[in-house]
Amino acid sequence: MGNDWAPVGCECCVGTTTSRIRSFRSSGIVSLWQKSRASWAGRSTGFALVSVMVAALFFAAPAQFAMQQSPDSNEAAIYGSVVDSHGNPIGDATVRLEGGNESRSTKTNAAGAFEFSSLPAGKFNLSGEKSNLRSHVATVSIAGKGDRERVELNLEPEAPIPPVANAVPNSPAQAFAFADNPSFQIAGVTDWTAVGGHGSDTTLRTSEALARETLALKPTKDAEATTENAQKRNADQHRLAGERDEKSGDPLGAVHEFGQAVQIDPSEENYFAWGTELLLHRAVWQAQDVFGNGVKAFPDSARMQSALGAALFAGARYEEAARFLCQASDLDPADPEAYLFMGRVQIAAPDPLPCIEPRLARFAGAHPDSSQANYLYAMALLKGKTGPAEARAIEDAGKLLAKAVSADAKCADAYLELGILASSSGDSTAAIDDLNKALAANPELSEAHYRLGVIYDRMSQAAKARHEFELHDQLEKQQAEEAERQRREIKQFVIVTSGEKSAPPQN
Repeated sequence: MGNDWAPVGCECCVGTTTSRIRSFRSSGIVSLWQKSRASWAGRSTGFALVSVMVAALFFAAPAQFAMQQSPDSNEAAIYGSVVDSHGNPIGDATVRLEGGNESRSTKTNAAGAFEFSSLPAGKFNLSGEKSNLRSHVATVSIAGKGDRERVELNLEPEAPIPPVANAVPNSPAQAFAFADNPSFQIAGVTDWTAVGGHGSDTTLRTSEALARETLALKPTKDAEATTENAQKRNADQHRLAGERDEKSGDPLGAVHEFGQAVQIDPSEENYFAWGTELLLHRAVWQAQDVFGNGVKAFPDSARMQSALGAALFAGARYEEAARFLCQASDLDPADPEAYLFMGRVQIAAPDPLPCIEPRLARFAGAHPDSSQANYLYAMALLKGKTGPAEARAIEDAGKLLAKAVSADAKCADAYLELGILASSSGDSTAAIDDLNKALAANPELSEAHYRLGVIYDRMSQAAKARHEFELHDQLEKQQAEEAERQRREIKQFVIVTSGEKSAPPQN
């Protein structure tokens, strides 16, 4: 299909931020050590501080296994247990936390225990699941520093979806029950601000970008009406009213209109409009439910699968997100959108997602002259690759990155990765050249400044290193402020679940 779908400008740029978590690659523990060393150059306490940080990274126990901290801990936390209907503990269950500025998940230990620590003040929704078992959403409030709240989540079998009255057998409407009696209400909107921590903000920014891009997804084919023409016209009026409300700055009115449209006509288009409105305003779990019902009703809709993948990623359900994005690309292999989504998910997720790499290989094979396709496949090959045993994958990734910059000289992200690879192999001259090319293509690429600072520090060029680190910090601050401004403009929905009223989250 050629490259008619390529965006204007830097084709391979896939996000508003290129700062990423590369566990145990050159930017992992080693880079943390290098950056700390550069920042503390000339201070007698620098080496001791770095030693403590590295030791902590290697020897600290994972959070999910450090349950039941001492009651006098200064960290605010929510902890508890996951049990079945008989009160028996359930190990290896997934527990999700969402609220305010936080979106996390963890696993229970063998005793069914879990914990989320270092929480800010606010109101949080928690839920648990394992296989076909799922809990109700529990709402827990954290008053401030040192507050520790306990919650018990009871897992029960998921109830089957009841049939819709007067539905045509085997029609999409028969798979729909969520809007008939939704388990939530939108109580209002609230401001919210950036979360703390560079890594966590990376995944958050990716989920926000995916939410915006989900709005632009187009249907694979025209959605079919599921109701009489008069009802469809009525539903269309509600959907169009919702679009006008969103554009005019009334998201509460918009989400109500979209919900009404689905109740009248549960079409693919109406499901999609309602789900994207919820996702855009950070009602992540509710968006997952809407898109999940949409996928059941329209299993051949690639955009519904992609939208569900974006919503699952926003809720830190990375493997599930990858599964639906991979299914979307299989439904319509010629459409680039699902590949672009899965490429961003693979970069931002903490661990490799196995189904994505072969799909991105297919994407690159179909578009050998596309800088975007080559870049994303290269990033998939590099994910989690660290040692000599994976040298072939790293070498192949380098060739793909070279193809990416050859196809598009403005492919700043690919130049950045080439610079990282050159630096890791000890070729500082090539690394500096690639990183400067990355900055020439995108002067706001803060990570390139950071990488240059690390190299100059290693070459004992302290003044150059300090200058690059200062530029990095300035850009990071500016980009964080812009992200916070956008979040305040978008607003976040305040959700009421199970008939209980809740106050807006505290910032």
